[in-house]
Amino acid sequence: MYWTEFLTVALIHLLAVASPGPDFAVVVRESVAHGRRAGTWTAFGVGSAIFLHVGYSLLGIGLIVSQSIVLFNGLKWLAAAYLLYIGFKAIRAKPAQPGEQALALEPKVRTPRQAYVAGFMTNGLNPKATLFFLSLFTVVINPHTPLLVQAGYGVYLAVATGLWFCLVAMLFSQQRVRAGFARMGHWFDRTMGAVLIALGVKIALTRMH
Repeated sequence: MYWTEFLTVALIHLLAVASPGPDFAVVVRESVAHGRRAGTWTAFGVGSAIFLHVGYSLLGIGLIVSQSIVLFNGLKWLAAAYLLYIGFKAIRAKPAQPGEQALALEPKVRTPRQAYVAGFMTNGLNPKATLFFLSLFTVVINPHTPLLVQAGYGVYLAVATGLWFCLVAMLFSQQRVRAGFARMGHWFDRTMGAVLIALGVKIALTRMH
């Protein structure tokens, strides 16, 4: 009965998650800099943050945030500040000393908790994600759809997001891929830092429609 609605939600989500953004940038950076394990934990963080968006959308809190310029701006500046922070840290990367290039292929120490938090914070604080899930649960999904079915949609969205970014982590943590990035060394870190800073600025300039 709800298959048409579910397929619509799944298609919209696929188009949204495949579009490069802060989540993609942070998963790629973690995977290249720290290896597959860190990239996968970052993907888990991004995926589990979806439950946060689904939760407040179902509770109607997202509607409150979207209507309150103070709350929306608070969320927006938190997200922008976080992305700018990790972006500026990356952009200050220094060139590797002679003989250190081989060490670049060895995953640097990165605890699962640090990687998970990086993914969770990046997605959880993103006001664009707030607006996306709000529109999804108020415009696309019929308000008469049972809450349990809507929650089921939410579980799918979280799992699908996590799996997608696990694939991204697997791709960018491949030894050959990492070797290619290692040759670019600090330039990769600086480029990813610039991307994260640009995304932070873009979020900071986001306005409620």
